[in-house]
Amino acid sequence: MSKANKRERQRLNREQRREYENQLAKRRKAWKTARTFAFIALPVIALGVVLNLTKSDDTKVASAPGCTSVSAPDPKAAGGRTIPDLSIDPAQIFVADVATNCGAFTITLDAAQAPQTVNNFVTLARDGFYDGLPFHRVQKDFVIQGGDPKGDGTGGPGYTLPDEPPTDGYSKGSVAMARSARGTSGSQFFVVTSTTGAQALGGPPYQYSLFGQVTSGITTIDRINRLGTADQSPKQVVVIKRITITETAPATP
Repeated sequence: MSKANKRERQRLNREQRREYENQLAKRRKAWKTARTFAFIALPVIALGVVLNLTKSDDTKVASAPGCTSVSAPDPKAAGGRTIPDLSIDPAQIFVADVATNCGAFTITLDAAQAPQTVNNFVTLARDGFYDGLPFHRVQKDFVIQGGDPKGDGTGGPGYTLPDEPPTDGYSKGSVAMARSARGTSGSQFFVVTSTTGAQALGGPPYQYSLFGQVTSGITTIDRINRLGTADQSPKQVVVIKRITITETAPATP
């Protein structure tokens, strides 16, 4: 082999080695970048998994045990009604069975204490007015409130009622009418969910027309109460499926 050929081969060998070393350096750099990315990305991915699991847990909390998932009802037409004539016999015993997607509860109505309010509630319930309306307000350890056809706290049947407040205040399970600047609501009512909530209603003199007491199903009230949030909208949609009124004569002595 001539010296020229030998030098050429040596040159080619050096170029091949440099090419190999360059490729090797590139591979090492790529592996280093990948390891750095993995070091950064894995904690981020792990954080994302944790947040996702937390979000899933929040969803589970919102779907309270004992409640079935339902869609928010469409708003109904508000107004258009007039105060119903007093047609009930206040001497009768009126009971309202309230069925919701979170269970049922029973209200024993006090027609002697609030005849106009009970008459109004009975009339609306028998007309199906409350069926499909939400408890739009759930203020934890205070009240749950429903009876608004619009579903946002601004609606009603188109009239207000005369006040029929109690003389001795409220208690957990008390059922009373909401009030607005115009006076006592025509349809919106609330259930007091705690002793603290009852005290927070204030008085005497008392402002809210008391027309009944939850006498069965207080566990349903507690279940809905646990769905309360800071902005007073429930974590889960709570809907009144139906209110059924039962009327009986008082027991004779």
